[in-house]
Amino acid sequence: MSSQVGDGAGKGGGAGGPIREAMAGRREVAQEDEYFHRQQNEQLTKIKDNLNDEISFHEEQVKRHEEAIARNKQRVAEIQPEKK
Repeated sequence: MSSQVGDGAGKGGGAGGPIREAMAGRREVAQEDEYFHRQQNEQLTKIKDNLNDEISFHEEQVKRHEEAIARNKQRVAEIQPEKK
């Protein structure tokens, strides 16, 4: 058996015993959970931004199509002879 400082559990070295090992495991799990939580939030933010960009694109397309429809209706009205 070693009697030097820093040897063994609970003497400033070694594993620190089962309680310390359990706490270290919990801390690692908490850090891992926090990491994945941050990753998930970043992914959701990117998805949300991409969807907002897509919505804006489609709204602009709708606006352009509505303008095209109005122009074409005007042209049709100009071409058709007036009814008597």
